[in-house]
Amino acid sequence: MLTIQHVYKTFNQGTVNEKKVISNLNLHLAPGDFATIIGGNGAGKSTMLNLIAGVFPCDNVAGSSILLDGVNVTRQPEYKRAQLLGRVFQDPMMGTAADMEIQENLAMAYRRGKRRSLRWGITKQEKRIFHEKLKTLGLGLETCMTMKVGLLSGGQRQALTLLMATLKQPKLLLLDEHTAALDPKTAQNILSLTDEIVTRESLTALMVTHNMRDAIRYGNRLIMMNEGKIILDISGEDKKRLSVEDLLEKFGSASGSELVNDRMLLN
Repeated sequence: MLTIQHVYKTFNQGTVNEKKVISNLNLHLAPGDFATIIGGNGAGKSTMLNLIAGVFPCDNVAGSSILLDGVNVTRQPEYKRAQLLGRVFQDPMMGTAADMEIQENLAMAYRRGKRRSLRWGITKQEKRIFHEKLKTLGLGLETCMTMKVGLLSGGQRQALTLLMATLKQPKLLLLDEHTAALDPKTAQNILSLTDEIVTRESLTALMVTHNMRDAIRYGNRLIMMNEGKIILDISGEDKKRLSVEDLLEKFGSASGSELVNDRMLLN
């Protein structure tokens, strides 16, 4: 479902502020893979997601490519890739339009990739679909579909964003620390909901997290990055047997240094 080959990313290339963030990145995700991505600050985790989404262009290096479901999107603009991707950001405010109703936000997501017209805004059939989808969140939002999204809590907005991102079953779901801005209890609820949706819809997903326990608990693969490269890729029974201590030890062995990151250690 996703193939990344020999991808590089350098910011401020050719200047005194030049910084190489991604270096010869290679990754393959099979359909249905749910991979958690972990690493220290500046490891290149979010940059990798932005390269996949087309927010940043890759460095123009021979042989580098990004393929989504067999389609070469390496030089495609962000808006074209959006038809293939679902994305949930760290900030709950980024995935929704605050001044629009819950059902209007869902309607925008439902029509992604379709031609726009002057027909009636939301049909009765669409309202029924949205009502059933909202029920699966277990938050009671199906009873207030005309409420403005700006009146929802951060957790409710993030749950709605997750539903919008998966409404059209994207080829790839990108989750960029999507629980980092939430309180611990709400974060766990959103993670459980994420796992449920990804499993139920058989989605392929990449989830960036700083929480080592969450990285171990969720998904079928664990990928660790350091200095713009993948240094660990653990799956199957090996992943199930992992502990936080194992993860720290493996990082030291693979990178030759200790994982010193307050945010990860506190999590």
